[in-house]
Amino acid sequence: MLIETPKRLHLGLIDPSASLGRRFGSLGLALEGGYRIRVMPHDKLEIKANEEDAKTIRFVIDKMNQEFLTGFNYLIDVENAIPRHVGLGSTTQLTLGVGLALAKLNNIRVEIENLASLLGRGKNSGAGIYTFKYGGFVMDSGVKGSIPQLIIREDLPEDWGFLLIIPHVKRGFDEEEEKPIMQNLAGRVEIAEKISHRILLGLLPALKERNIEEFGKHLTEIQMLVGKHFEGYQGGEFREDVKFMLEFLKENTYGYGQSSWGPTLYGLIKKDDYEVIKRKAQNFLKELGINAHVDIGIPRNKGATTVEENTYILRLINKVAKS
Repeated sequence: MLIETPKRLHLGLIDPSASLGRRFGSLGLALEGGYRIRVMPHDKLEIKANEEDAKTIRFVIDKMNQEFLTGFNYLIDVENAIPRHVGLGSTTQLTLGVGLALAKLNNIRVEIENLASLLGRGKNSGAGIYTFKYGGFVMDSGVKGSIPQLIIREDLPEDWGFLLIIPHVKRGFDEEEEKPIMQNLAGRVEIAEKISHRILLGLLPALKERNIEEFGKHLTEIQMLVGKHFEGYQGGEFREDVKFMLEFLKENTYGYGQSSWGPTLYGLIKKDDYEVIKRKAQNFLKELGINAHVDIGIPRNKGATTVEENTYILRLINKVAKS
């Protein structure tokens, strides 16, 4: 079984105070270039992955066996990975990717939402779950007793893109570091109201109309407001150690933000402008002496895909034959 997942940008949490009875509520979008994982039956458990990914994979195998008796004898080869804890959704994409592959190999039909609940995803945000399932732009209902429900899903325009800057600085919080923050995060109702207004009458209409200028403007405002919920934990609306790079994104993109706890920063661009803006970004970073990875985020309007290995091989043979 070959599975390919998106990676995701997390665009923020709306209402940590649960002023209307639902806590958080999240926005996110899917990008190409997530995990690529091959999973197959084997005579023992063999995992080809970095240490952090291997730990997550073992957790998934244990949970799946407890629930579905799927066993332990698999070869799991992570051929492409999302960097861990930089704001691109690595844990959820890897967890659901391996879980879904095991389910399919064992002819188990399970909804992604149920799989996510079993594997401990969606405690605070559904953005990773629904970008995995559907791709595109997603928004969830907030947490109230179970994983958040999907309430909005839209395709992203194919000519849009995102300039991604991933500085080589301290990684974002992992789940254990994040847990006490999320448990104690109160948020401010007036900020949640402003975020909601921007989403309902700014961001979503602009997305429907494919208006990149308006979408970017409202995205930036939402990101700055979201940051106010977290300024006590990251040194301001954005992380203290990366926020000076936002001036470049402000001047060269349609809208910008910090994905989750960072350090990944992103700027909304037209995909065709990427190479020019990339060179400018690299020169800007070089002048400041900053080490960072600069990449393009290409919108992905589909969720994770799975291909049975024999089908995949046949497709490759056919492709080679045609060429």
